[in-house]
Amino acid sequence: MCGIFGVCNNNESAKLTYLGLYALQHRGQESAGIISSDGKKFSNKVGNGLVSDVFLKKDFSRLKGFNAVGHVRYSTFGSSSITNAQPFAINFVDGNLAIAHNGNLCNAELLKNKLERDGSIFQTSTDTEVILHLVAKSKKKTIEEKIIDALLHVKGAYSLLFLSGKKLIAVRDPYGFRPLCIGKLKNSYIVSSESCAFDLVGAKYVRDVEPGEIVSISDDELKSRRFSKNGKNAFCIFEFIYFARPDSLVFGKSVYTIRKNLGKELAKESQPNADNVISVPDSANVAAVGFSTESKIPYEIGFIRNHYIGRTFIEPKQEIRNFGAKIKYNPVCETLKEKKIVLVDDSVVRGTTSRKLIKMLRNAGVKKIHHRISSPPIKHPCFYGIDTPKMSELIASRKSVKEIKEFFGVDTLHYLSLDGLIKATGMEKDNFCLACFTGEYPIKKADNCR
Repeated sequence: MCGIFGVCNNNESAKLTYLGLYALQHRGQESAGIISSDGKKFSNKVGNGLVSDVFLKKDFSRLKGFNAVGHVRYSTFGSSSITNAQPFAINFVDGNLAIAHNGNLCNAELLKNKLERDGSIFQTSTDTEVILHLVAKSKKKTIEEKIIDALLHVKGAYSLLFLSGKKLIAVRDPYGFRPLCIGKLKNSYIVSSESCAFDLVGAKYVRDVEPGEIVSISDDELKSRRFSKNGKNAFCIFEFIYFARPDSLVFGKSVYTIRKNLGKELAKESQPNADNVISVPDSANVAAVGFSTESKIPYEIGFIRNHYIGRTFIEPKQEIRNFGAKIKYNPVCETLKEKKIVLVDDSVVRGTTSRKLIKMLRNAGVKKIHHRISSPPIKHPCFYGIDTPKMSELIASRKSVKEIKEFFGVDTLHYLSLDGLIKATGMEKDNFCLACFTGEYPIKKADNCR
């Protein structure tokens, strides 16, 4: 899960990219970076940490140029080292080339081993660098043709931004796993993982980059071509459930509307006798509103989330039970004591945090807890850009719903059905990758993925 953002034909491209990355911070907190271009020379700044930590006001005096690409990283391939922070840039026979990547390549290790045997030297441990080496080795004439030639060798999920000369190039894999959309700001084009970033910089959403499409932008001119026609989409449905911001358009749909629909469908499937609906903030807030709307059970704030948690925190020597959960969440006892509640969460992975939160609710005096999850049970790992644990660590792959209910210590537990999930999107089932629920992977040989 990463965020990418690019600007073409704007004298303040780096500053706009900085703002765009701010809006996409939820997609990655490990590192942030920007590369800008004046058509001849690249300038860059990358660093570990949040956007606000990496960039200083003085940095923008040297991030000159009318084109820029930016990246916020959450690693799914390669370590969290600064050497893996993106965007990357190379200088090869055709000049400078920069890349920013959201996704995960399934055959990266195989390609890397082959490239190394042929003499390539890698500077990072990421799958993204594989693409750069393939582009550099291509014998095709134009940069667009070189990129296409490179991508015909890779399998997996990729939404990509390239800077080359005076061009900003956007590409999306044939399945369309990860989102990527195009906006317009006067005579400038903007490309972003999510449309919420357009709102911050004053751009208007134009359309999505289509699966298997390469878009080349130079000055205020946009050229497009399809390099691969897969015939079947595999949009990551977790963008709607958890990843994307509710104020974004993703895959051409309103995340807020779909997330609210998830809560409504959940209420239709299992509506308990309760006093209040509360959510696990913030990702489950909208689904909880949907549940409340459909069930007519009042929505209340049950947890206050601390939004100012840094990358690390100092734990006192005196043991504090459930310290990690407590530093992030605190129950509002006034709305919980002696109440029967519906606790809405968006998903459950390992289940350890859920169990701690439920203990906190019991300690706050909750009378009954009806736990509702606005997605089906996650039983299989993801190989396309989500850092999910191994199958053995996924609670739903090891325990039945009844066993999970007992493990959590709740009175009732219900997961949204797969049919309810699809119905909430208003789209056809064939448009989505549902592998984390079903184990049916769109790309074969998933054992090569990491």
